Amino acid sequence: MTMSQDFNFDDQGGEFGSESSNYPVVFGITLTPKIIGIVVGSLGFAGAAYMLLNMVMPTWETFQNKQTQANDLQSQVEQKKASVQQIGQVKAELAQAKRETIQVLSLFADEKTLDTLLLDLNRLVESTNAEVSANAVRAKLQKFVPASQPAEPINDGSLGATVDGKLKRSSINVEIEGTFEQTQSIVRNIERLQPLLIVKNYQARLSPEQARNSSGEEVPRVGPAPITTSFEIQALMPLNPEEVAAAVKEAEAANQ
Repeated sequence: MTMSQDFNFDDQGGEFGSESSNYPVVFGITLTPKIIGIVVGSLGFAGAAYMLLNMVMPTWETFQNKQTQANDLQSQVEQKKASVQQIGQVKAELAQAKRETIQVLSLFADEKTLDTLLLDLNRLVESTNAEVSANAVRAKLQKFVPASQPAEPINDGSLGATVDGKLKRSSINVEIEGTFEQTQSIVRNIERLQPLLIVKNYQARLSPEQARNSSGEEVPRVGPAPITTSFEIQALMPLNPEEVAAAVKEAEAANQ
């Protein structure tokens, strides 16, 4: 046996060449499995890029827009909630302010308190006589003269510029007789009355009168001598809306 008999390269080479010719040729390129794989991969990448640009991206943009819209709506909801809470807080503060206004106004006098002021003063004077002996000085309300004119608006700055055009006052002239301690107690109790009252023009002098019994006869006096005290009580009252408007017009006319 020789080498030429066992291996015939020419024949085998011809068979190999015939198998290679079975792959298709496009534009002079033989479409081998490797080439076909590259082409298919390229087409897949291009398809994926096409889908990304034409389907995925618009969908993503729509999602982003909807997300932004949802966030805006949520912010509006939170603002509405805050507004509702603020409305409730404002209503509560308004109610509190009204209650405080009523409490402040209750400190001032009004027409009703002026009508009962004479009774209140007389009660205060008589309360100092509870433990007084028969021959001791007894406090008496000698004079109570209300103002003949209606209450006048305050515009002269006597109580401060902040109350000008907001309050009015009514003056009452009072005269009482009693010892110094009795007079002091009466004046202090006047200042403690519920309506806001101001005591002004305080004057006191010794009383020359002698003590007398129920029959009018003079009797020896026991204890300190009496004094006669006169003063002016100013009752402060808030102006109503109509009076406030009139006071403003009067002040403007005075400044022109």
